[in-house]
Amino acid sequence: MEKCREMAKKQLAVAVPASVISDTPHMREKTSKIGIIGRTAAIFKINEIIVYADNPKVNQQKDLDLIATWLTYMETPQYLRKRLFEIKPELQYAGILPPLRTPHHPLKGNIRELKVGDYREGITLTKVPEGTQVDIGVEHPVLLPGVQIALNKRVTAKISKVTGRVEVQIANRDEVPEYWGYKVTVERRSLGKLLGSRQFDLAIGTSKFATRFQDAVESLNKKWAQAHSILLLFGAPTRGLFEIAKDEGANLNKWADFVLNTIPHQGTETVRTEEALLASLSILNVQFGFQR
Repeated sequence: MEKCREMAKKQLAVAVPASVISDTPHMREKTSKIGIIGRTAAIFKINEIIVYADNPKVNQQKDLDLIATWLTYMETPQYLRKRLFEIKPELQYAGILPPLRTPHHPLKGNIRELKVGDYREGITLTKVPEGTQVDIGVEHPVLLPGVQIALNKRVTAKISKVTGRVEVQIANRDEVPEYWGYKVTVERRSLGKLLGSRQFDLAIGTSKFATRFQDAVESLNKKWAQAHSILLLFGAPTRGLFEIAKDEGANLNKWADFVLNTIPHQGTETVRTEEALLASLSILNVQFGFQR
């Protein structure tokens, strides 16, 4: 039980490069590729997806924003998307993004099925004398009593009353006992700047030129057990992490606590970022268990 409680406290983040879609020409295929990344992150209960600029020679602003938009759209419950996202070209193929089917994306929207203590994602609609009305994906808005907050703001709500008019209270996502999706962070500077500005207890890079996972697992076990915040780093389709670090005048082995090859004896010349993400998280999940 104590071991489970410790693992439940861990915060897992993955860092993927803006260049992840650079080798995909069409917007439909770009959208599909990011859909795989978002879906994989949800399967393995990732708390944060960081999209970083990996090529200082190219303006990656557009790709950074595209990836962040798609990932955020995926993470947003379906019943809130029309209120939070405008119709724009970047989302023309949003229909091919796979559903996450996580606990904060409930399929049922019947107000009679709500129970005290349930959590729902919502958006603030209108201010009323009694407080603020919130859309949580049921037939009618519910009341956040005694509080008037900014409109069109996404909130995590906890059901506090179901008899008569349904009422909610604002909750912190960290208090939700189930996996409650990922947040998206854009690092517009570089991977080195990301690692310098964020203090992770454990940073793990991935590369086919690195130590095999099975050869480092004993040392990794000890570090993993002690770590609260863990970052997994992934390279680009045409440039791995060692190259990205070298371009920044850095040594990847000094950036990361471990650099691991999670796909030894690969049969292809390269492994795509989304493929490396799925393979790496699968191995780590079997070894450590991503409990929440």
